Amino acid sequence: MEINTALILCAGFGKRLNPITLNTPKPLLKIQNITLLDKCINLIMSLNIKKIYINSFYLKEQINQFVKNHNYDTEIKVVEDGKHILNTGGGVLNLINKTDAENFLIFNPDTIWNKNYTHEIKQMINLYFTHKYNNMLLLVNKDLSFDKKLKGDFGLENNLINQNHKDYIYTGCQILNRSILNNEKITNFSMTKIWFDLIKNKKLYGLESKIKFFHATNLETFKKLQDL
Repeated sequence: MEINTALILCAGFGKRLNPITLNTPKPLLKIQNITLLDKCINLIMSLNIKKIYINSFYLKEQINQFVKNHNYDTEIKVVEDGKHILNTGGGVLNLINKTDAENFLIFNPDTIWNKNYTHEIKQMINLYFTHKYNNMLLLVNKDLSFDKKLKGDFGLENNLINQNHKDYIYTGCQILNRSILNNEKITNFSMTKIWFDLIKNKKLYGLESKIKFFHATNLETFKKLQDL
């Protein structure tokens, strides 16, 4: 089994990186002269994904133009959230409804992705299908976070996510089966709402990443990332 479709969430305002996001959407900010979105797309292409869907809202024209200007060796479509921003959950559901795929890799581009993640994500995909999961998050221990102010969101034990110790941070990569959102409508809602419901039923799964975690959390951290 394999996953052929990836989603990248690019609709947010990036307010924590103001003022540099007042004129540039966060996914198009650059680290070492490469945009965050480019780094994310390059990782996805290393996974042999056939289709990429990107959602847009804030400064959407720049996202559209960026994709048009790059001749990527894979199919990429930009889908607008619409008149109102849909948040992570609504944005994912809106993208899913534009495809016939059953399973999706979903990325937040504010993580500094690179091809070192290829092995771990392939491992996650293998676990997902082997155990017949319908969701899976890539988590990292907060000790591996470049931004030491980031607090953990979850606990993780035997690939089952809980809220006991909260030593783990969500990296911004997940696998999702479309059935998870069957009862939702395309409105403004967060994926965290879905995750917490799954945790209550002991049905949210995860894999631990061993890679140092770099994330464009805020303006202070972003400036530090430039010096790496």
